[in-house]
Amino acid sequence: MRVGLTGGVASGKSTVADLFEARGAVIIDGDKLAREVVAPGTPGLAQVVAEFGEEMLLPDGSLDRPRLGAIVFTDPERRRALEAITHPLIFERYAALEAGAADAALVVHDIPLLAETGRAADFDAVVVVDAPDELRIERMLRDRGWTREDAESRIASQATREQRLAIATHVIENTGTREELAARVAEVDALLRAAAAAG
Repeated sequence: MRVGLTGGVASGKSTVADLFEARGAVIIDGDKLAREVVAPGTPGLAQVVAEFGEEMLLPDGSLDRPRLGAIVFTDPERRRALEAITHPLIFERYAALEAGAADAALVVHDIPLLAETGRAADFDAVVVVDAPDELRIERMLRDRGWTREDAESRIASQATREQRLAIATHVIENTGTREELAARVAEVDALLRAAAAAG
C-alpha cells in the first residue's frame, strides 16, 4: 500500500515517520530526496544555480540552503521557480525507490508539501500529522531557535491546516505526549494494514 504522510513544519511528521518505520513500514523521505537532488555535481544543483545565481553556493560547492530559503519562503513566485526544478526530480527518485520496496506491506512516502503539489490522489491513503499553528510556532522557537517572524513566514508559505486536512484519509493529532502519539500511530498503522490486506 502506498501511503502519503504529510504535515506542516514542526507538526511532528518526522517523529511519526520514525514510529511507522519502527512498526515495519518502508519510509521514503521527501526531505532527504530534496537534499539529494541538489547535491554537489547534480543536474538539479546546476539548474538551481542557473535560476538563482552563483551566490547560492557555499565555498565547498554545496547549496546554501538557508540563503535560498530566505528568498523562496518570502516570495511565492521564486518558490514556484524552485519547485519547478526540484519537484520532478524528487518524484523521479520516489518512483525508483518505491519500485525497490514493492513487496513491503506499507510504503510510506514522507512528503512535507503533499497538499501543495496536488498529488494526494497518487496514494492509496494520506496520513496528515496535525497540530495547531501556535503550538508549531512554539516548537520552532524552542527546538530550532527560529524567530517568530521566521516561523510565521514558513507556516504562511505552506498549505493551511484546512487544506492538509481536506486530503487526509487519517489524521494523527500531535498535541500530547510521545506515548499518546505512538498509540495513535499504532491505531492508524493497523487500519492501513487492514485496508492493504483487504486490497
